[in-house]
Amino acid sequence: MTLLGFVMLLCILGAQATVDLRNAAAMAAGLCNTKPTDLVFLVDSSRSVRPSEFEQVKVFLTKVIDSLNVGQDATRVGVVNYASRVKNEISLKTHKTKAGLVKAVSKIEPLSSGTMTGLAIQFAINVAFSEAEGARKSPGISKVAIIVTDGRPQDNVRDIAVKAREAGIEIFAIGVGRVDITTLKQMATEPLDDHVDYVESYSLIEKLTKKFQEAFCEPVSDLCMTGDHDCEHICISAPGSFKCACRTGHTLMTDGRTCSACSNAATDVVFLIDGSKSVRPENFELVKKWINQIIDKLDVSENNAHVGLVQYSSAVRQEFPLGRHNNKKDLKDAVKRMVYMERGTMTGLALNFLSDNSFTPSQGARPGVPKVGIVFTDGRSQDYIGDAASKAKENGFKMYAVGVGNAVEEELKQIASEPAADHYFYTADFKAMNQIAKKLQINVCKEEDPCECNSVVKFQKKVEEALQALAKKSGSCD
Repeated sequence: MTLLGFVMLLCILGAQATVDLRNAAAMAAGLCNTKPTDLVFLVDSSRSVRPSEFEQVKVFLTKVIDSLNVGQDATRVGVVNYASRVKNEISLKTHKTKAGLVKAVSKIEPLSSGTMTGLAIQFAINVAFSEAEGARKSPGISKVAIIVTDGRPQDNVRDIAVKAREAGIEIFAIGVGRVDITTLKQMATEPLDDHVDYVESYSLIEKLTKKFQEAFCEPVSDLCMTGDHDCEHICISAPGSFKCACRTGHTLMTDGRTCSACSNAATDVVFLIDGSKSVRPENFELVKKWINQIIDKLDVSENNAHVGLVQYSSAVRQEFPLGRHNNKKDLKDAVKRMVYMERGTMTGLALNFLSDNSFTPSQGARPGVPKVGIVFTDGRSQDYIGDAASKAKENGFKMYAVGVGNAVEEELKQIASEPAADHYFYTADFKAMNQIAKKLQINVCKEEDPCECNSVVKFQKKVEEALQALAKKSGSCD
């Protein structure tokens, strides 16, 4: 019994060590030092921006500022307000403390006229980033402009943005609502994927805060400690890199990230993809890349994982059924060929299709094999989803729900299997979907003892049985 107690203690200590590692990673993520930067916000306050929406922009500015090391020798922040004219609200030299800066932002009022974005960029080059206004010439100090706009500019931005970038200003362009995406791309620094962001409404702009908090962070070499990895079990640090390992009794899969405790990982997986008009063609390409990221983590083969794909908008279209493509190359090529449907968002109709068609033997589903549905959407459903979502789960399907942008989190929770917190994911930005792909782990194995001490429990049971047998034998000898 002493040996048993010792082994159980090792298990408890192992579990505690895992918790301690997670806590350390969280602390490391919270101790991010921001790089010394000259940062200027160029904020569109034209008449199309309502007063309440302008307040939301100021909240966004405040949250980004809160994450910075503000100071004379650290990060300096300026704010340029523009419409038909330009107003220098806050110079880089004005505020040396975060509190003073935040207070000044709260007092900015909208100008409520036209949209002269090119004029604002020219002002940034000539005035906002000048030494007279507090800009520094040191090569170690980055110059960054964050432009927030919701409309088509009334002047030329292409040429003046080129001049700004040639002057060493890194430009981030954030577009809201009916903004002209082409204009954002003309303004922003390459690579555009990192420097152009779009949100459907000002109510969502606050969700971009994290991106800019990370953009101004000094890089940390220990990727395992910061949590910037996608290892399912154990992350092992290497200089500027990492590798993954699995706990005892598990095998590292071919993707080098995920682990399996199953000798037979047969699974039927169907993606249910929102192809409505609000997604936009460029974002639909990101969705297809996201699907292929998840496919990379599956053991796709004749005997193991089979994958099907369904797209929906106002109608439902099966792209390919389960079992048609049984190797990753063919499967990923088929995903890339998927053509964007556009139109509405009938998520309830799509969920019914999943239950009534996708997971039936006639469409390639295998009897006795776990069924997994992965639903992606970017908006509120135009039909009722409650009954269809319940039916899928009552049929025994494990359901994951992924939402982006205007997706409604309550609907995602309705779709997701329990516990919902483990089966639904949300991000404001399509470009952040790759992070969801890292977190989404499809696991259809039987749940294990959380301490992974099953062998100890079995050993204890055998000892108890042996003691009982011995007691009976002793009793028969009396």
